[in-house]
Amino acid sequence: MSILSSRGTRAAVVAVAVGSLALTGCGSGNDSSDKPKGKSQDEAATQAKPVAFGDAAASTGPAKPVAGAKPGGTIPVYQENDFSHLDPAQTYVSDGRLLGNLVHRGLTANNEDDKGAVTVVGDIATDSGTKSEGGKVWKYTLKDGVKDENGKAITSADVRHTFERTYAPFITDGPTYIQQWLSGKGTTYRKALPEGPYKGKHLPDTVLETPDAKTVIFKFKDAQPDLPQALAMVGYSIVPEKTDTKEKYDTKPVATGPYKISEFKPGKSLTLVKNTNWDPKTDSGRHQYVDGFNISFNHDDTDQTKRILADRGEAKNAIMMTGQVATSQVKAVVTDPKANKRTIAGYAPYVWQLNMNMDRIKDKKVRDAITYAMPGGQVYRPDGGSYGGEPAGGLLAPTVPGYEKGYDPYGKIKKPAGDIAKAKQLLKEAGKEGMKLVYAYSNTPVRQQQSVIIEDALTKAGFDVQKKEVDNATWYEQMGKVKNGFDVYMTGWGQDWASAATVIPPSFDGKQIQDGAANYAHLNDDHVNGEIDRILKITDPAAASKEWTKLHKYIVEEINPAAPLYFVKVLQIQGSNVGGARYSSDTSYIDVKNVFLKK
Repeated sequence: MSILSSRGTRAAVVAVAVGSLALTGCGSGNDSSDKPKGKSQDEAATQAKPVAFGDAAASTGPAKPVAGAKPGGTIPVYQENDFSHLDPAQTYVSDGRLLGNLVHRGLTANNEDDKGAVTVVGDIATDSGTKSEGGKVWKYTLKDGVKDENGKAITSADVRHTFERTYAPFITDGPTYIQQWLSGKGTTYRKALPEGPYKGKHLPDTVLETPDAKTVIFKFKDAQPDLPQALAMVGYSIVPEKTDTKEKYDTKPVATGPYKISEFKPGKSLTLVKNTNWDPKTDSGRHQYVDGFNISFNHDDTDQTKRILADRGEAKNAIMMTGQVATSQVKAVVTDPKANKRTIAGYAPYVWQLNMNMDRIKDKKVRDAITYAMPGGQVYRPDGGSYGGEPAGGLLAPTVPGYEKGYDPYGKIKKPAGDIAKAKQLLKEAGKEGMKLVYAYSNTPVRQQQSVIIEDALTKAGFDVQKKEVDNATWYEQMGKVKNGFDVYMTGWGQDWASAATVIPPSFDGKQIQDGAANYAHLNDDHVNGEIDRILKITDPAAASKEWTKLHKYIVEEINPAAPLYFVKVLQIQGSNVGGARYSSDTSYIDVKNVFLKK
């Protein structure tokens, strides 16, 4: 769901009404207070509620009209970086999710009401799915009238192809839930279809069956009650079989949503225009109010904020996609009633953490020293100050079922400035004083500012810090390499839906370690792996939640693969002529499906 680059962004449940973040306690632009502002953790707990499942009526378009909406005009979108991928199967970061909501469609989708409550509905399917055999078998029937941008009807063959191509070796950065549910954990699923469908081979009907042009049946070894939520991820959006160009698809995908890509200039801009073959009668969640979106890159948060806050020229029509109000501009925004009225805000589902590469840092005392040294109360300040985050005590966000308020085994909340004395003591006990530590950080202004804070803390703790700057556009690809060559590096992860099963397994299952996977610390522990396998088989959400909480504590306290830094809040601003803006429960950013221009 990052700010630009928090990998897990994707279907987190953030039940926040429009503008419901209380913008109180305005301090200086630098916001030096450690006291978090805005949504409380008690309020965030409501975001952990499970989604509802929609029937055929809830899945039938057109979408409910947005009050006051008018057609026409083009919305400028300011982005810091280019999209790392355009191929939906390669998409797992926040900005790609928002783009996917405009361009792509899947079997299911997440719709939200005016209060932010989420319902999984059928998107190109007639409903959210029909299960049998206790959730081991799921059947989907395709709607009539769903076409791609070329006017070709989407059939079950296209759906089969969409899932089978995710097995191909060039697909490395998207979600792997469904592949693993169908064909085995970790990298083993690829053995079921090593080349994908490109040499005429297919998954057997005992796994994935398409008995006719309108029917798709998934057959799993174990019950998968969360399949409808997983199918709603942009990573499982439809890729029409006849127009799949394999690796080249990453530069010009074929649209099934209300907008299509008309021009893409890598590193500069991406232009969306109306997809005339999208039929609103088939879509219960998307609108096509504006004529298009002009997305331009190379605008950091400060530039985005200043342009939109000034509200002149094209900026009156502009939005941020995954940008946020810059820390230096928070005061100017929240103390100006007119500007404040143009903001949306909410509690995001991410935890930023400093991963410790366990292939290289094997001594837990060293990992504990790094964790105690981290000043979480300072690290979040460049990222929106207390409107953008608050110190984290563990690796589960307050939005995740099973989160325990006040959990703080390393004193990160009680001592937000860090505990350098404790860190030095542990490093001395480990006999690693002066240990070389290769610290990677991305080249955005926020991460550069944070790198100074982190480097200073680690140096004071007794480490010899070697800083390595990495291009943010490929940050997760670089950090996702098993042999990345780094010791410590920040990543952000959030739930894919309201379950710790979308946080702990992808982040800490040793069987999933491979290039492109989200186990960035390379944790591979027999007890953790076994517990993940056991808990995933628990179909009662409440019972599973308790077990995930226990496992989370074991990971944090007994292993400590990543130092918790801060939980994330989001504050965005849009131009005065933008209507329909609201904080999305689906993406944790602006709801791009609802926006229009007032005049």
